[in-house]
Order: sequence, then structure tokens, then C-alpha cells
Amino acid sequence: MARVLVTGGAGFLGRHLCERLLTSGHEVLCLDNFLTGTRENIAAFTNRPHFTLIQHDVCRPFDIEAEQIYNLACPASPVRYQHDALHTTRTSVLGAIHALEVGLRYGAKVLQASTSEVYGDPSQHPQQEDYWGHVNPVGTRACYDEGKRCAETLFFDYHRQHGARVKVVRIFNTYGPFMQQDDGRVVSNFIVQALRNRPITIYGTGEQTRSFCYVDDLIDGLVRMMESGEAITGPVNLGNPVEFSVAELAERVRDIIGSRSRISYRPLPSDDPRQRRPDIGKARRHLGWEPQTPLQQGLERTIAWFQHCLNKRCRRAVKPPTRARVAASAVPPRGYL
Repeated sequence: MARVLVTGGAGFLGRHLCERLLTSGHEVLCLDNFLTGTRENIAAFTNRPHFTLIQHDVCRPFDIEAEQIYNLACPASPVRYQHDALHTTRTSVLGAIHALEVGLRYGAKVLQASTSEVYGDPSQHPQQEDYWGHVNPVGTRACYDEGKRCAETLFFDYHRQHGARVKVVRIFNTYGPFMQQDDGRVVSNFIVQALRNRPITIYGTGEQTRSFCYVDDLIDGLVRMMESGEAITGPVNLGNPVEFSVAELAERVRDIIGSRSRISYRPLPSDDPRQRRPDIGKARRHLGWEPQTPLQQGLERTIAWFQHCLNKRCRRAVKPPTRARVAASAVPPRGYL
């Protein structure tokens, strides 16, 4: 049993990772400020003996002994990360520094959840890890894109300069149960709109492409990366290499649900990438990993969860957060690092 710290543990991916780690017999420390994560996500774990919830913002230093650290803390959907762009950048940069300092202090392996957004609107297709990307550093998405790029820089500089034990993965579009209903991501948007028989909103022509990885597969990739040898530092792409257009996704969702929703076209947001598909050759070679869940099966599971949630009138996802909603830390910092 390892003592594992998951920052952003009450978010979509964090919740699934906590469950996987607990099922594997690990002690799990879930750190979250509930800016976009929710207590409902982790309610099933709070009475487990090997689960500890710590309310804290990674922008502030923390001192928590652990053998492994998964740094997942950061708003991940455009609606969330653009709402408070400065805090998004701070979360990526300061969160990386604080996680790395704790990793150095206790000799822990630290895994950075980076993103396919580091590739921007790519000129290489599919995207390989040695591609440097095509990112607008002053656009509305830059707080997230450049924040994650800077976090990767910090991880490798800490590794070269201080010998930090680091792992970096670049996560492509991931979907599944426990996504927020109004987080602005394409899969959750389409499902909720179709279930309510409201117009399905497509931005642009719908010809832009994405690859969609089911959450269980993604979590398996994260764990395999953490458990890989010291020589495997990354970055490593984790995502589904099967590519679909946004318009095709909308039709798939509508057909599975049997929805009466019509398609509504809106202008394409600035800097929205036209193509997105990972080359997962590194993940196959180094981790023995590739997705196992076909899109149809993953969508059926996700739609069933959303249908259950809507039928039970689950509490709606958090509204766009305000700074006042960031609660005080439960972990007294040792001083700024």
C-alpha cells in the first residue's frame, strides 16, 4: 500500500483516480479547493478508513508526506478556466512548484497531468510528443495552454536541476460519468442537450475533429505511468487515436438517446483547434497501454449516468466560481517556497 496524494481529487478525473487507487488498496489523500470539483463526487469515499479529504488551494504551499503525487489540480474546460484566467495560470504554475517541492522533500514520484492543449491548433497530425505546438500566447485560452506548458517546463527543470522524480502525461479529450452537466465540454454539452430535446450546439462547421477517450482507460494510463520505471519521465500522450468529427459525435449522441434535438450552429470560438488526435506510440511501447473502450460503448455508459442524474434531479454542477468561494486551507503552509 502506498500513500498517494491526488491534487484536484474531487474533480472529474480526480474522483475516478481516487476510486481506482482505493480499490487497489492504497491510502489516498484527496486535496481540493472545490473551485470546480464537488463534495458529491467523493461522497462515496469519505467514510473509508484509507481516504482523507484535505481542503486546500494548490496556489498556496502545502506540506503533505506521500510516496506518490498526482498533480491534477486545474480547471480543465474552457468555461471554467477562462472564468478566472489569472487563477488558472497560478494553479498550473504555482501548483506545479508546490507539488514538486513536496516531492523533493519526501522523495515522492510526482505526475503532472498536462494536456493536449499544449499542441494548440496543431500543424502536425496526429500529434507526437516531440511536436512543440502552435499556441497563441496572448489569446483567451492561453491561461490554460501556456500555464500547462510552463508546468511541463518546471517539471523537467526540477528533474534536471534537483533530481526530482517526475512523470508527465498529456491528456486528450476524456469523457465519462461524473462529468459536470454545464462544464462546457463537447460530450457533456451534447448529451445534456439531447436528453432535454434542446438544440445541440455545434461551434463552427462541425468538421473539426477530436478523439475521445473513456475515463476508465485514461485512469489506467495514469496509473501505469506512475508505476513505470524511473527512466520513463515523458511527456507521454494519453488519449484515443480514433478520430471523429464534432458533427459525427453529435449524431452519435442523438441516435443513442433517440432525441428530437435539432443541430444549431454557432460561430467558432477563437483559437479552437481544427484537428486533435494523439500519436500513442510511446504509451504503447513504454506502458503497454492503449484504450479499450469503443466510443459507442463509452457514450452509452456516460449517457446512462447523465440520464440517471437528471431523473434524480441531481444538484446541478457548480456555477462559474468566484474567488470568494475558495475556502480557507485545512493545511497550514510552511512558508512560501
